[in-house]
Amino acid sequence: MISRRRSRISDGGQNMKKSFWLSILAYLLPTFPLGYAWHLLTFKGAYDRLELYRAEVIIPFGLASMLVQAVIFAWAYPKLVSTRREDWLSSALRFGGVFALLAWSFTTLPVAAKYQMSSVADFLKLETGFTILQFAIISPLIALAQRDARDQSTAANRALGEKPRAT
Repeated sequence: MISRRRSRISDGGQNMKKSFWLSILAYLLPTFPLGYAWHLLTFKGAYDRLELYRAEVIIPFGLASMLVQAVIFAWAYPKLVSTRREDWLSSALRFGGVFALLAWSFTTLPVAAKYQMSSVADFLKLETGFTILQFAIISPLIALAQRDARDQSTAANRALGEKPRAT
């Protein structure tokens, strides 16, 4: 009995741990290069015309911000949307819609409201486009990383002959 319980806990914990770290990577690996390419290469001229950024951006601050976001998203995802394999696409869409809007409200609107810039409208267009593209990329990746995070531990419990827990 004790060895079964220990196996159940370690299997479920290992699956959750793996999906957590994969979700962090699913956020960081596309977000950093996308953010760099969008802000500092592709649309650098447009951002320069806004007269918003410092001459030398502090990249470690941006990376630290992304890491915090990745950890929060990886932690929140299985608590807020289904991780069942068959629900991955609808969960990705739900997650992307909610968190893209939340991220936009934290990053785009307050900057437009508080910072002096040559064109608020241009800034809103650029940042809205970035947020939509970012979440169109990362939401399905996080959904794929998280799918079956709970179902795998339930399957392991069934294999051990234990009743599944309600999730």
